[in-house]
Amino acid sequence: MPVPRFVALEYNTINARKGPGEDHRILWTWHAKGMPVEVVAETSDWRKVRGPDGAAAWVHKRGLDGRSMVMRTKPGAAAVLAQPKDGARVVAWLKPNAVAALEKSEGDWRKVKASGRSGWVKASEVWGAGGATPCLPRER
Repeated sequence: MPVPRFVALEYNTINARKGPGEDHRILWTWHAKGMPVEVVAETSDWRKVRGPDGAAAWVHKRGLDGRSMVMRTKPGAAAVLAQPKDGARVVAWLKPNAVAALEKSEGDWRKVKASGRSGWVKASEVWGAGGATPCLPRER
């Protein structure tokens, strides 16, 4: 698989380590199943990932899922639209820190699905799979 690439956290508790191995100290623990992270380096069993806050650490590959997910990292809710164009009908709202499955990318738009609803958001409104830049504080 190419590096960098986006994946998601597989479990609700994932330890982020200083280096690639269980002998390296735990820097923090993520509690966010489905949160997108960006793989920036890898060994055969370990992935160095960058979270939405920009912080990077090593996690074991078994803690990652290949699903494409996005996350709303900005304050305020993002409109999820019926079509990938400004002014389209709003079908849902993506709240801050919400995670959604990425279904499709078209230019600057991302088709997402969350809580049974599908629609389009601008890539700049979400993080993951080429979305907005990081801005969340990391959990320690």
